Amino acid sequence: MHPLLRALPGRLSVLFVALSALVPPAPVTAQDTPGLFQSMPARLIGPAGMSGRIASVDVDLTDRSRIIVGTASGGVFRSLDGGVTWHPIFDDQNYLSIGDARISPANPDLIWVGTGEGNPRQSVSIGNGVYLSQDRGESWTHLGLENSERIHRVIPHPTNADIAYVASMGPLWNGGGERGVYRTRDRGRSWEQVLSVNDFTGAAELVMDPRNPDKLVAAMYEHRRYPWNLESGGVGSGIHITHDGGESWTKLGPEHGVPAGPLGRIGLAIAASSPNVMYALIEATPSVLLRSDDGGHHWRVLSDEPGISPRPMYYADIRVDPKNENRIYRLGNNLDMSEDAGRTWTSLVPSSFIHGDHHALWIDPDDPRILVNGNDGGIGLSYDRGDKWRFVENLPLAQFYKITVDMAVPFNVYGGVQDSGSWMGTSTTWDDRGIVNAHWRRVNGADGFATMVDFSNPRFAYTTSQNGNLLRFDKVTMERRSIRPPAPAGTELRWNWNSPLAVDAHDSTTIYFGSQHVHRSRDGGRTWEAISPDLTTNDGGKQDPTAVGAPPAMEYDNHTTLLAIDQSPVDAGVIWATSDDGKVQVTRDGGGTWTDTSARLPGAPDSAYVPAVRASWHAAGRAYVVVDDHRRGDMRPYIYRTEDHGGRWEALSTNGLEGFLHAVEEDPLEPNLLFAGSELGLFVSLDRGRSWMKWTHGVPAVPVRGIVVHPRDHDLVIGTHGRAIWIVDDIRPLRALAADASIQERALHAFEAPPAQQHEVALQGDLGIHMGYRVVGHAMFFGESRPYGALLSYWVGPQAAGGRAQIQVRSADGRVIRDLEGSAANGINRVVWDLREPAPTPAPGGGGGGRGGQGAEVAPGTYQVTIRLGGQESTTTVQVLTDPRKEGVEFFITR
Repeated sequence: MHPLLRALPGRLSVLFVALSALVPPAPVTAQDTPGLFQSMPARLIGPAGMSGRIASVDVDLTDRSRIIVGTASGGVFRSLDGGVTWHPIFDDQNYLSIGDARISPANPDLIWVGTGEGNPRQSVSIGNGVYLSQDRGESWTHLGLENSERIHRVIPHPTNADIAYVASMGPLWNGGGERGVYRTRDRGRSWEQVLSVNDFTGAAELVMDPRNPDKLVAAMYEHRRYPWNLESGGVGSGIHITHDGGESWTKLGPEHGVPAGPLGRIGLAIAASSPNVMYALIEATPSVLLRSDDGGHHWRVLSDEPGISPRPMYYADIRVDPKNENRIYRLGNNLDMSEDAGRTWTSLVPSSFIHGDHHALWIDPDDPRILVNGNDGGIGLSYDRGDKWRFVENLPLAQFYKITVDMAVPFNVYGGVQDSGSWMGTSTTWDDRGIVNAHWRRVNGADGFATMVDFSNPRFAYTTSQNGNLLRFDKVTMERRSIRPPAPAGTELRWNWNSPLAVDAHDSTTIYFGSQHVHRSRDGGRTWEAISPDLTTNDGGKQDPTAVGAPPAMEYDNHTTLLAIDQSPVDAGVIWATSDDGKVQVTRDGGGTWTDTSARLPGAPDSAYVPAVRASWHAAGRAYVVVDDHRRGDMRPYIYRTEDHGGRWEALSTNGLEGFLHAVEEDPLEPNLLFAGSELGLFVSLDRGRSWMKWTHGVPAVPVRGIVVHPRDHDLVIGTHGRAIWIVDDIRPLRALAADASIQERALHAFEAPPAQQHEVALQGDLGIHMGYRVVGHAMFFGESRPYGALLSYWVGPQAAGGRAQIQVRSADGRVIRDLEGSAANGINRVVWDLREPAPTPAPGGGGGGRGGQGAEVAPGTYQVTIRLGGQESTTTVQVLTDPRKEGVEFFITR
């Protein structure tokens, strides 16, 4: 039995397993319409305390309270009050990875957005071109360049709102596409490619002379990522300059003072106070910082010190103080400032105050003491040139990888975040304010990945970080102990950036961890044994490749490693393991023998990533895998199912799926109900993968890398890589539609209601009881809690849609407790009963009755719910549970 099920009360866990065996496999095809599931929107629980990676920042110079932020994989956010509150303004689009977002200085109503993050790290997302808003972000138009994939810079013309330039880096994992410098002179209706080099060279930077908009300088960057390494640089890289708005360009070379190639990535900056002063930060051998004092015709070396360009693949940006051409900023792991044109540097802020890895910096042109900084952990604002900072703690941009849950009441969610460690936090709060950042705890550092509870003693949990680091931690004392498996004799272990961790589905004292081997510990990580041979191709050329005439930098990623491990909840001997080089392996005897089934995946690209495998809750031989080959330029989704331990794999339909896939999950109770996470959002199948629909209700089109269905509360928990964690409360209606196709033909159907948990609700101001706050202002993040009360869901067919549904709640003895009204739209409708009777009628001349005029709260027990609409009637029941904190304590409810 799975450890999550072991944590359920005994009889309930037996019932859970029994029900799963009785569910009929009736296929159902969903008919997704905008209103079908709109009453089941996902709620955002955060957190925002670590925020997330920022790609660009811009401020409206006609109204500095208006700030626009482009995020690496979470869309565009806008503040209209100088950074106090923030709202997403790009969520209706299908690509939310942003390279640059710029306000037109010629017309501040216009916002240009180039999609696709321009820093080519391993987990970089993708875009589909340029967008324009002509109403300050209220609506958007897609303007083309669909094949650009990554646009790192957009430069609107300072006086002509119809003209803009785009620096497109192009596809990362293959050649071609729309890359180079593009120009529009008709507000995006058409584009001209005005600078190109070759199929692997894109424009990594573009700057404009502030006094002469016809003069632009472009940094071209030849680069390509493979699944196992990055080639950063080549003969195509270089600096190009135009004096006629892009009609003609001159490439600068050694005769101008630019190093001979091959060069890598180049950062550029022009001094607004003295435009003849220009800077170039060049990845080369060695890397150098150059300065020109004659507008770019001649350059001289300011510094070739080691580390002058610390990690150009990820950050190669420099900025110049708009009033002092000798004060420059370098954006890297640290935010560094030089007062002497780059000869010496001072770090402005440690990462304990503002996160490191800096990608964006806006400097107020009129008061250069004012800085807005964007980095891997969000936004920081300084009003004294970087001496002191305010962190923006209400931008929920966390980039989660894997997530899981526990069986606490309310349950907790666990997950690892890009460059911000691993975290645990509550799924809801029992007050009326919501989930704040203080409800979350950081349990590990570095890049966080899997975090899982030891269900044999939930005080303890496991957490991983990059390249095979594994810890066991105590949630009470926060003591952490490394339990990484040692290498077997004569073996050097290879660990993936995101090494797989699994808790045994039948004995939670046992855990599994993956290098190129599957390692097992039966005692919580104290001792280990390797239970598999090398399950990868062990291709040495992908572990440390070399190249003749290599570019300035080749960044190697650990490859031929395991990516996912999962054990069957039905048969303890069945364990699956997948790799980053295309292997799908299975053992049926607990690791004694392994079978490679990857050659049986029809149509799967050879040697591709296999990021997820899920053993079925319902059948020992059934499993699901997703294959992802975007690292070689193939953005298509691949998803498969086997019923016989991989003897035969069936390709599931990709009808309705979008983008390459990261995750798949089978519902614990209904085998027809599947979930898939892709780079472009969450997808649901009600017919066991024959068709898919995109879940557009609440969850934006961001990468979904973690999916869990809570086995007790039946909530869907969604971990996104860019917009934190979302929950769809109570998916029983989806489960019912997947199990019974006839429900969609009915005029009215009441779904099974989840138990309603009573609890004392802390009112506004009571946050201080637990968190130390009396008032909080408007800059604090509040994640949405689960609505208090009973979630009553019902289906309305098109033949009965319209008007209002009448809902009546009765006690076990037939007494009417409450009459409610609800919507009657076609599809699923949901009403929340607050577990109270009607408020008493005030006495003449007196005030209302009950607290705040509310009726008395009902006693725990089972209540009948009847829904009526247009002559139709359907009935269900709901169980009201007492506050678990009061169990065993006598208390009375006054009526």
